[in-house]
Amino acid sequence: MSGERVERRLAAILAADVVGYSRLMGEDEEGTLAALKGLQSELFDPKVGEHCGRLVKTTGDGALVEFASVVDAVRFAAEMQRAMAERNAEIPTERRIDFRIGINLGDIIIDEGDIYGDGVNVAARLEALADPGGICVSRVVRDQVRDKLDFSFEDLGEQQVKNIARPVRVYRLLIDGTTAATPSAPVIPDRPSIAVLPFENMSTDSEQEYFADGMVEDIITGLSRIRWLLVIARNSSFAYKGQSVDVKRVGRELGVRYVLGGSVRKAGKRVRITTQLVEAETGMHVWAERYDRSLDDIFALQDEITLSTVGAIEPSLRAAEIERVKRKRRENFDAYDLVLRALPNVGTGMPDGVRIAVPLLERALALEPDYGLAHGCLAWCLEVLFVRDGLDPAIAAAAVRHAHAAIIHGRDDATALGMAGFVISLVEHDRPTAIEALESALTLSPSCSIALILGSVAMGWANEAERALAWGERAVRLSPFDRLIFAAHIGLAVGHFAKSRHEEAMSAARRAIRSNPGFSVAHWVLAASLAALGRIPEAKVAAAQVLALSPNFTTAGTCACVGVPAALAAPLAKACSAAGLP
Repeated sequence: MSGERVERRLAAILAADVVGYSRLMGEDEEGTLAALKGLQSELFDPKVGEHCGRLVKTTGDGALVEFASVVDAVRFAAEMQRAMAERNAEIPTERRIDFRIGINLGDIIIDEGDIYGDGVNVAARLEALADPGGICVSRVVRDQVRDKLDFSFEDLGEQQVKNIARPVRVYRLLIDGTTAATPSAPVIPDRPSIAVLPFENMSTDSEQEYFADGMVEDIITGLSRIRWLLVIARNSSFAYKGQSVDVKRVGRELGVRYVLGGSVRKAGKRVRITTQLVEAETGMHVWAERYDRSLDDIFALQDEITLSTVGAIEPSLRAAEIERVKRKRRENFDAYDLVLRALPNVGTGMPDGVRIAVPLLERALALEPDYGLAHGCLAWCLEVLFVRDGLDPAIAAAAVRHAHAAIIHGRDDATALGMAGFVISLVEHDRPTAIEALESALTLSPSCSIALILGSVAMGWANEAERALAWGERAVRLSPFDRLIFAAHIGLAVGHFAKSRHEEAMSAARRAIRSNPGFSVAHWVLAASLAALGRIPEAKVAAAQVLALSPNFTTAGTCACVGVPAALAAPLAKACSAAGLP
């Protein structure tokens, strides 16, 4: 090899990849592959040829392109991203294909049509730094094109990138009027924070501007009632009205972790509204929804969408915050972080999960004894250990003690009050105090999903079937993808069973199992519902699953410890006996 001549040349190297390729393929392999092939043949390849480029190779989720002119490379990238934005306008957010692009100018080695060298490696690292739909370039690229093309650049500073010894000066190409971030960006606060951007009016009807702006104002008001969430005021977020904004820039400029955006499109008497929640730092989508409705009552429509949006955003934000905390260094945990780390296991409803959460919550309370949410979470964990792990009266007393502490210290936290009311109902059996706490939670935040979910369960076991059904249905309607939604289905199942609607009870119990197959109560209610329907063989299978998950289970013991009234306990015990449960 030492005697062979190595072919080198100076070239502009463009690296591109598909954002979220693994997720897209996991959801729909054939559809994603077909969409990518269509993009390559209809858009990517023709534009490469139009700008005198050479497609070096594709890598499934990416491409490497060589250009003789850096001006051609930048023009290609800008036109490609504009075209992708237009194609994506009518595609649901979760199915969109977005590209990141990086461009470098450097010396390359050519071997059998492929290209190698630091110039290629730097282009790949620049691509990784770009936003979805964005373009990052090296300093030499910026210097070459700044006086030749009508583009602006945002200086992102020197970046230390993988496998490149020297820092790389990175610039973000600003397309279509986007502007650079202000130098005096506010500090992002420790607690969750969000900005709601003006919704884009996608129709030609100028009156829809008022509707879109009113929708955003209502959502901001609704989000502001979630006391643990910092919400940027309307006057700040509306500064972006009419702009094509980048969520990372919004996050930096407003000092928020999350950005909510949306659009409104009117056609006759119908309106379509889309909303999407994005983590500003990473550009990752946390949640998205689309609504198609009639415009017969525009204000009722605003109320409906606001309530649904707020109800879905709250658990989605908590889930995103949990993932953020997992990325933090352990020595930086404070009481808030400890609670967030505990939350995924608090909601499992089973002893093995809550045992992981309990020490985290105890540490949080050692740091902050008047932390209402920590008291509420610990009370719920102790309720699980009491009901499903031995019926220890000392654990019951501790659960009640922390539940009352949650009410005292969490008067402004709807989630803490919801958990407290649930525990007081099921462990202390003080239904009036429990209902007062649950209703206070919904007064604070009418869309508090945890209060609705746990309230439905508490009402069900108290034999208040109508309220259990109403709260459970409301919870499912507001937050169908909540990780705790299995508990709402339990409340619905118990409510239906109490009203002798055993088919509906069976269906709700099955939905609970699909959501959380390791929750023994769902199998218990399913066994009882099947037995009441006379489907004994199936009931016995469900009963066996109850005992596999909770070997010490007895119907009488569980009914007694959660205070099930005789009017519900008697038919439940009869059905469970027929299913073979002790």
